[in-house]
Amino acid sequence: MKLEIYKTLWGHVGSIEEAAGSCIATGFAGIEGPVPRSSEKRCHFIATLGDHRLSLIAEICTATPDGSYVPSPGKSVGEHLDSLKEGIDRSLVADPVFINTMAGSDSWCFSEMVTFYTGLLALEADCGKNITLETHRGRPTYSPWLLRDLLKELPDLKLNCDFSHFCVVTERLILNEEPEMLALLVSRAFHLHARVGYDQGPQVPDPRAPEFSGALAAHERWWDAIWASQKARGLEVSTLTPEFGPDGYLHCEPYTGRPVADLWEVNQWIAHRQRERFGKGGY
Repeated sequence: MKLEIYKTLWGHVGSIEEAAGSCIATGFAGIEGPVPRSSEKRCHFIATLGDHRLSLIAEICTATPDGSYVPSPGKSVGEHLDSLKEGIDRSLVADPVFINTMAGSDSWCFSEMVTFYTGLLALEADCGKNITLETHRGRPTYSPWLLRDLLKELPDLKLNCDFSHFCVVTERLILNEEPEMLALLVSRAFHLHARVGYDQGPQVPDPRAPEFSGALAAHERWWDAIWASQKARGLEVSTLTPEFGPDGYLHCEPYTGRPVADLWEVNQWIAHRQRERFGKGGY
């Protein structure tokens, strides 16, 4: 099984050309991010990826205000499905490897969640691309126990595992104490967001710091379980996006706003470390 690493556009402040250049310099396989809504920007985006021979993991967030990852309040299942359909149509033009979603709302009842994800699976079948659900706060995938029940109800759902969110939601390294839960989640793991969370946040200030070695070790055990499951399922490629990001995730000094770490430096460090660990694991 081959490991392919992608650069997230979340937190990237330069041009798409600069993002593509960073991928080439670091040996990343491509970009993970949303396909632009503007036709002019979309054409430029696609052309830049093509010029650099980079792949795309397309990102869709349903029913959100522009620039936000949090769903707008009060939106119905139908409105989220319409938003998802629009995002799929826009993304398909760029021929992504697959589509990653932050989809649905955490405010729905369980039956509404099942109805929405049933619709998502139908759209996945129609579009011919795999669609992953990111384990993310604000969405039905925010809780490991709720997600467990959804996976049992809809066994064809595919996950993008960002386990850092579960740590802050449950205030502990929850998958250390739930081996059966971990086994279920990794059996549906299709993609991995490599960010390290802890009991009071979805992102440790710096994963290289010794005080966060326990959280790093826990996440890496969980990532190992994903790779072992993917190999056993016969996947030829495992995709990973180092996803330390901004927007309140990155710790900053009070008053000055000075960040405690450089995001691109940290994401490169995570990428290099997981490349080495993946190879040593014999995957």
